[in-house]
Amino acid sequence: MVQSLPEMSPPIVVTQHIPEAFSASFARRLNSICAMSVCEAEDQQPIEAGAVYIAPGHSHLKIGRTRGQYICQLDNGPLVNRHRPSVEVLFDSVRAVAGPNALAILLTGMGADGAQALLRLRETGAATLAQDEATSTVWGMPGAAVKLGAAQKILALEKIPQEILQAAYAVGR
Repeated sequence: MVQSLPEMSPPIVVTQHIPEAFSASFARRLNSICAMSVCEAEDQQPIEAGAVYIAPGHSHLKIGRTRGQYICQLDNGPLVNRHRPSVEVLFDSVRAVAGPNALAILLTGMGADGAQALLRLRETGAATLAQDEATSTVWGMPGAAVKLGAAQKILALEKIPQEILQAAYAVGR
């Protein structure tokens, strides 16, 4: 999905349930096929337009804010929903720091990690999306969000990049 976005797209922060041994190589692989710069997130790293930050397989990824700048924060805290990194942790940090200025997207995956936090984001006024069942490999996580009413829109994977750009344009007006 991120390979469809242009170079200067809004920054994207990603939590994927991936083993520690693979997160860095996953980020490098995405970087090789994307116009945006893709990296494994580092603690205190500034979050900038045109970049995608992948949670390391050993840590929760949160966003923070310092001196008016969003930053990546790594947290080696306990498993949440049986995961580290957990989507729930990322989304809750987004809600606390960006609130209604955020766009949160829940893509294919097993379980329900992130569904409750996506609902909390929606209740805060953030834009929320879930991948549709037809294009999901596993509709567990997005399906759980849809069941909760957490997603304002349910979209096919190929429609999500355009929605990201439209949401960024709407915020910039």
